[in-house]
Amino acid sequence: MSFITWILLLGGVALNAAAQLFLKAATRSSGMLFADTGSLSWAAAVQLLRTLPLWAGLSCYAVSVVLWVGALSRVPVSVAYPMLSIGYVINAFAAAALFGEVLSVGKLAGIALIVAGVLVLTRLGH
Repeated sequence: MSFITWILLLGGVALNAAAQLFLKAATRSSGMLFADTGSLSWAAAVQLLRTLPLWAGLSCYAVSVVLWVGALSRVPVSVAYPMLSIGYVINAFAAAALFGEVLSVGKLAGIALIVAGVLVLTRLGH
């Protein structure tokens, strides 16, 4: 793959991962949107709409789509789509650092398998 293809793929993945982190940060200030009964909390929804992280996350998604479409114009979807799993790796470590989420041995083993799978796809998947 060319350098620009890698930039498009990894840029799309990184922005998608950033979007998830921004959305999580937004929900930390708004609280739960849905009760255990499934009913929407309108107060939480209004609060969520007022948070900067929500809009930053949605903006990251928008730009990531543009990059992703550019990547898909260059590589087969069977190669590009598994690259999204790198976002799981990024978010696992970022969530541990930013939100105090635990990285258990099982999660770390899963991350190692994801990385190995992406390496196999990028090296042998053509």
